[in-house]
Amino acid sequence: AANGARDKAAKEVNAKLLAEGHKNQCSFKTDSDELAPGCDKKLKNLVNALVEAKKRLGVAGVTSFKFEVSGHTDSSGKPEHNKELSGKRAAVIERELVARGIPKSEIVAVGMGSERPLVTPDNTPAKKAKNRRYEIQVHF
Repeated sequence: AANGARDKAAKEVNAKLLAEGHKNQCSFKTDSDELAPGCDKKLKNLVNALVEAKKRLGVAGVTSFKFEVSGHTDSSGKPEHNKELSGKRAAVIERELVARGIPKSEIVAVGMGSERPLVTPDNTPAKKAKNRRYEIQVHF
């Protein structure tokens, strides 16, 4: 029964975190891990979503978890470069979350490159922009 509660909580939390992440996407300058201006409010919203997620997990009895921040790129450029760039972008988001009060021990940053696109093919600027993103999920 405990695993059922944990799994249900994780599913709810991850759905909410994905939605919050999509709603509160910060832009990065092209081919850079530098955040574009205007991200502060979005990052505050993300932190609030993580705080709520922690409460929800706590209610379900989950005490050991990590928030995985994954960085993603569009399909332009070399895969190795995209993997590295997406890792740097994920690390920037991790740093920003830590600066706003989320313990570093609860976050892991990973670069996914262009391996998990939201839209394919990303053959227009708008589609490419959708694939340049980060996502946050909880893992046990």
